Amino acid sequence: MRVATWNVNSVKQRVPRFLPWLDERQPDVVCLQETKLADTAFTELLGAELDRRGYEVAVHGEARWNGVALLSRVGLDEVVVGIPDGPGFPHPEARAISATCGGIRVYSVYVPNGRTPDSDHYQYKLAWLAALHEMVVAGPDDVVVCGDMNIAPTDADVFDPDAYIGQTHVTPPERAALAELRAAGLHDVVRDRWPDKRVFTYWDYRAGMFHQDLGMRIDLVLASVPVAGRVKAAWVDRHARKGTGPSDHAPVIVDLDEAPDGDIGPVVPPPSAPSLKRGRKLPQSKAPQS
Repeated sequence: MRVATWNVNSVKQRVPRFLPWLDERQPDVVCLQETKLADTAFTELLGAELDRRGYEVAVHGEARWNGVALLSRVGLDEVVVGIPDGPGFPHPEARAISATCGGIRVYSVYVPNGRTPDSDHYQYKLAWLAALHEMVVAGPDDVVVCGDMNIAPTDADVFDPDAYIGQTHVTPPERAALAELRAAGLHDVVRDRWPDKRVFTYWDYRAGMFHQDLGMRIDLVLASVPVAGRVKAAWVDRHARKGTGPSDHAPVIVDLDEAPDGDIGPVVPPPSAPSLKRGRKLPQSKAPQS
């Protein structure tokens, strides 16, 4: 079974890339984030195309902002929209959806950005992660949490730790909240598979960040022990970040039980050489906004 997660940064804008990608990579389960469409608009835009490809669809969206979805060709049962009793800003947002697909409880999540460490949105982010943790630990043993976590787990997951001083995505409380989620028995399967590799999933559109491979790894697949033990390949599809009209995120793909393309590595194609220059400033000194 192939599971993929992708922050598409507006599914409407990404249709010319998204449908060919589905046909090429043939994922069985797809977790989408930042769809930026209300549910009816998503169905009108993609319902027929996804049905023709054999996908059942569950969506939780809102116009213009946020939005998550689950697509599955291996069953889509017991769908739960959002996080029960989870926090909002000030109202609950379309940031989580879960269902049982092929015997695995799958979560597609779009963690709040946090904006700045001294903001109310940052506190909302921490509260949201705590609520997600409670939801996951109350669930079944076979689970995978996929999505844009808006947290780089360690300094090795950013191109230059010095560039992110004072920014969100790298602060100790955020990383502690992510570590607490993982402490529920979840494995970061890409990092487990490639412990010493330079692997990113997000590159700012500005300043040629992708072409210089100046990115962050903030899109994760976290799998419980029974699921992690089935992983045969785990990689970041850099090819989907290239060319015309890409998202600023690349998909993460995990193959369970068998690897149709072989264990092809963490990236397609290989990244550029690591930057030796430290102390760069981020474009407009901002972390990714969402």
